[in-house]
Parts: sequence; structure tokens; C-alpha cells
Amino acid sequence: MLYRHATVFCCVLVLLCSAALCTDFEERPSIPRRSEQTMFLKSHKTRNLLSLKDSQQPDHVKMKSSEESAQNQCKSLHGYDSTLNNNTHTVLLVLTTFQVPLFIMRFGQSRLYRSEDYGKTFQDITDLINKTFIQTEFGIAIGPENSGKVILTGDLTEGRVTKIFRSDDFGKSFVTSELPFHPLMQITYNPRDSNILLVYSINYDLWLSEDFGANWRKIHETVCLVKWGMNDTIFLTTNPNGSCSDRGTLELRKSLDYGKTFKTIGSRIYSFGLGGRFVFASVMTDSGSTRMIHVSVDQGETWDMAQLPTVGHEQFYSILAANYDVVFMHVDEPGGEYSDKCSLHIHASYSISMKLNVPVQPLSEPNAVGLILAHGSVGGAVSVLSPDVYVSDDGGYTWFQALKGPHHYAILDSGGLLVAVEHNPSHPISQIKFSTDEGQCWHVHNFTDDPMYFTGLASEPGARSMNVSLWGYRETIMNQYWVSVTVDFRQLLSRDCQENDYIQWLAHSSDISDPTDGCMLGYKERFLRLRKDSVCWNGRDYIVTKEPTTCPCTLTDFQCDFGFYHAENSSVCVEQPDLIGHSLEFCLHGRKEQLQTSGYRKIPGDHCEGGITPERKEIDLSKKCVSNLLRTELLTEEHSFNSAPIIAVVIAVLLISAVAGVIFIKKYVCGGRFLVHRYSVLQQHAEANGIDGVDDLDTLEVGKMHYHDDSDEVHTASHC
Repeated sequence: MLYRHATVFCCVLVLLCSAALCTDFEERPSIPRRSEQTMFLKSHKTRNLLSLKDSQQPDHVKMKSSEESAQNQCKSLHGYDSTLNNNTHTVLLVLTTFQVPLFIMRFGQSRLYRSEDYGKTFQDITDLINKTFIQTEFGIAIGPENSGKVILTGDLTEGRVTKIFRSDDFGKSFVTSELPFHPLMQITYNPRDSNILLVYSINYDLWLSEDFGANWRKIHETVCLVKWGMNDTIFLTTNPNGSCSDRGTLELRKSLDYGKTFKTIGSRIYSFGLGGRFVFASVMTDSGSTRMIHVSVDQGETWDMAQLPTVGHEQFYSILAANYDVVFMHVDEPGGEYSDKCSLHIHASYSISMKLNVPVQPLSEPNAVGLILAHGSVGGAVSVLSPDVYVSDDGGYTWFQALKGPHHYAILDSGGLLVAVEHNPSHPISQIKFSTDEGQCWHVHNFTDDPMYFTGLASEPGARSMNVSLWGYRETIMNQYWVSVTVDFRQLLSRDCQENDYIQWLAHSSDISDPTDGCMLGYKERFLRLRKDSVCWNGRDYIVTKEPTTCPCTLTDFQCDFGFYHAENSSVCVEQPDLIGHSLEFCLHGRKEQLQTSGYRKIPGDHCEGGITPERKEIDLSKKCVSNLLRTELLTEEHSFNSAPIIAVVIAVLLISAVAGVIFIKKYVCGGRFLVHRYSVLQQHAEANGIDGVDDLDTLEVGKMHYHDDSDEVHTASHC
């Protein structure tokens, strides 16, 4: 195994970034006023490796862990220490900062290093940024995809302007620009055009650049939150009274022309979020003490109230995932019955926020299908003791204990290689663990003879590389210095994977004798996955090969329609007794309609075809109903309405007001048409989006999912 040490004799802190995302290391040594930030910049090519139809594999192979097979595989891999050699090329930028506070003043220094061999060697390029001190909190902004663009933001010094250093060639050169404002946040890129930048200042003014930061113009004042939406749309919240602290009185606005004009699309906003084609807004009710979620599918032009309960000040909404078809939200189940037996409890952002001994969150990668690594504990409830590392190879249905105690871990080579380092901040380490069989068997390698205090594990985002960098520090009598160790696993997997190294795997499979086995939301997917006993290299150009198949509709593809519920211990939907004999009217996309239903409606996002098709009809009543967060009222179309004098209208109102109570009682208490209900129907768009139908827009910051107990927030996540 070849590894290289790179030492930095200054106080630093580790941060890993890519051209598309940025991930904070959670564990940091207790050395004050120091930071180091690391950026991986690399472009990739892709190719279709295999075809499912050409594969000479059985129709279905169910992959499960086997202790016996794991023991055999462990014996098959040996002599790896002498076979791992240097064979890597990518761009790595490391920014180190050193700060010394002195009374009310602060003095600092930054140094910038560049590597083209995964950190085995570094070149000091500090002169390219004129030895400027770079912001430690949000000083690095990486361009989307693999644009090669990097922006470094200089620290604000009293009496001086803020400078940024722009590079569009992976850090080979930088251009200096002065900002006409002082930024308060990290510069954000338009996901579709990396030349378009957004940032707001310490005065909460929103600024935009259309030429990669060379020139800026102010497009809005008093901006509380801003996000890029679909099709270059800018969404923001603002407050006419100039204060962002008074949540619940904010206005939601959008711009389609890069801030030249803005349109207000909501008021009384508490917070908002974006996910796929959906725009979510948490809106204060008239009482001012509770909030409701509203949803828009047309970028805020019209809104529908979500069928969710209101929440108070001590509660919040959490949208777990959203794409073009469906939204997943966290909800409680009052009165639900839960199993008393021991279960595996997975630790995530909440455990980290509660300072449990959990160094990293659960990890999965789109190109490592079905593979999940996570910390967990077994018992009747979540344990505060140190967790162990568990691995699932079937998307989370089953788990097995892979490592004892907490670890930092990473997925390499599209799941063909897993690496882990023990989490023990109080003791120096010298070993790294790796597995070539999805965590069933682990091998230990001593990467150094001089142990170091480990602070972070860094691998190139995308899980395609064969290199991993370990960051830490060593102590001497006089000082502490940082060390970077890069381990290259390329020669461990020296053989390229061939067709016979892959097997077919059916996701969500539980009973291969069932014709609907693997069906989830109306379709099933077969993938080609690497055999656990195949020690070979997937390669950088590996892409997942899958074959989706539409399933015939069954009752499991439908949910009970409005006014119906599941009978106890049955999948049959029955009508609520208090609604029998009443007609149901509802507002859908601005039109008042009447519902005729047999009790079922297809689950949003379900792609099933044929099979069971319960009868359902929506009748247009030729009436408009408006819900746009600016006003909510029911309007009737004025086909034959003739204007009347105002006095006549007033007189008519006075005359009918005397009998209004009688009419109300007769119509709604004694019988007749039922009250109007409003609910959202998330339409299917399988024809437009295809069977995959996944939105490629994710304006949320990946890898930085923090738990907030006082806000309504959106977490979008993608799982295999």
C-alpha cells in the first residue's frame, strides 16, 4: 500500500468540498482559532457498463449476508499490503487559516495549497490570492457539477472592502474582484448556470452577478431567506417592516428575470422550502398562534392547503423528501401500537445534535445501489451508549453489525470498496479498515508507524475514487502540527470487473413466488450489482444498470379516498357513516368540483397500469375557487351577472340577512349538500417524466443536515 504524508505546520481545521457539494467534518481537535478547508475538483466521464438483457444471470438473485460466505471471502484476500501502489490523479485544494485574537482586534493568515495527486504532494499557491486572509465560516464556494469554478471570499476587515478570488480552471489561476458590499453568507451558484451568483450582505440586501462575480447589482432589500428554484427562478422571503426576526409576517416573493422584477406570491409566511416541482410554505393562521403547510405545484401561482394538522410554536413541519410526483413528510401516529421487542435504532442528525458518540450520519450513494452504512444500537429505545456500525445491502430492509464501536466510514469505487477508521479522539490511531464485500469481512492496514490524532476521513464525492485521505495532527513538546495521509487502494482491485462479476438484484424483494414481488408504487426495478466475492474494479466510468418494469394495479396501489377509511384488519375502504348520503365538493387547482368515488384513489406517484381500477370521477361545477396565500375565498363564475346599483345591493343584503340563520340550519343541519372541503391531489406525471421521474434540482445544502427544533424545514434526500 502506498501512502503519503503531507504536513502543515499551522493551526488548521478540515473541510471537504467537491465541485458540486461540500461536507463538514464533525470531529475537530480542541485547538482554538484555526481552520483548514479542502476541495476536490475533478471531472468524470460515464459509459453504460452492461445491459440487463445481455447478462447471462438468473432472472432474480436475492442478496443476503451470510456468515459462512463471509468467512470464506475473508480467507480469499491476502497479501494486500504489498500490492497497493501509487496510481491517482485529481485536483485537491487545501486552505489553511491561522487566527490570533488581540483585545478587540483579530489578526489572521491564510495559506492555499494545491495538489494534483490526491494530496500526496502539495504546491503552495498562496501568492495567487495575495496572501489574503480568507473567511473561515463561508469563505469557499464551489461551482456546481464539475465546472472547475471556485470562489474564495476574503475576511471583512474594518475600513477595507471585501475581496473575492475567482478561478474557473480548478484553482490554477485566480482573478481578484472587489465587492460593493460585505457578504453575510456563502455565495451560491445558479444550479443551471454557474456564472449566475447570489449572495446577501450584512445589511440583508440581496446581490446578483451574471458574469461570475465580476460585476454585481442589488436586486432586493431586507431579504430573510433566498433559494434558487426551477428554471432560474429566485424565491425569497422579506418583511416590509424591515425585520426578519418577526417570523409569521414575512412575504414570499419570486423573480423570473434575475431580480429585475419581483412578484409577491404569499403573505403571513413563517418559512418556505423547495422540493422537486413543489413549493412549500408554512403560513400563520388568523389566530397567529398556529401554522399550516400550503403547497404549490405551479411555482407559487396557486396554492392548496396540505391535509396536515396545524402546529404551534413548539412544533415544526419536516418534509423528508420530495420529487416530481410525491412528497414524504414526518407525521406522528396518535394511538398507534408499537412493538415492545428489541429493534435496531439508527442514529442520524438528531443523535449528533444531542452530542451522542456518533461521528457521522448514515451514508448511501446513488451508484452503490442498496448499500447503506449507519450507526445504530439494539434495544427497546435509542441508547446513549456508544453505537456500532451496521450495514444494509438491500436498501434498509435488513441490517447486520459490521464494526464494533463508532467509526468514520466512506464508500469507494461505487460500493466495491468500503473504508472505515475508528473514532477515538483521545487516542492516536495508525490503522485503517477496508472491506471488498460490502462490509461482511474487514481487513486492517497500518498506514503509518507514527500514530496521529485522527480528525477526519475525506474521499472524493461521488464514491468513484479509490483514494481516501486521513486528516489529523501530531503533538510534540513545543507544538502541534497537522498531517494528511492519502491511502491509494487502486492496486488492491487491479482487475477490471467483467460481466460475470455482476448479478441481477430485485429491489424491495420479499417473496420471489409472488408475481407482485418487488413492486413499489406501481413498478419494480432490477439492477446489476457486483458479486460480494468479486474482488475487482468498477472504475470511474461505471454507471448503474437497471431495468424498470410496470406492475399491474392492486388495492395496495390505492389509498382510501376522502370520506372513506380502512376497515379494521382489512384493505377495503368503507364510507364514513356521517358522510353517507351527502355529496362532496372540493377545490382542485382553482376549480370547484364534485367527487363521485367508490372509495379509492391512486397513491400519488404510483405508476401501476391495468389490473384493478376502482371507479372515480371528478365533475366540474363551473365555479372558481382561489387560494393564493394573498386571499382565500370561493368565487362563482359570473356568466350572466348584471351590475346593480350599490344601494340595491345593500338593501338586498339587509333583506336576506334576517333569514340567513334559518337557511343555514335547514341546509347544513337538517340535511342537503355537504360543506365544501379543500384538499390536495398530487397528480401523476408518469407520461411526462418517465418511470424514473426524479427531479435533478436540489437547492438544499447536501451533507449539512442539522436538526432544528424551532423551524419548519425541508430535507430532500435521494435513496436507491
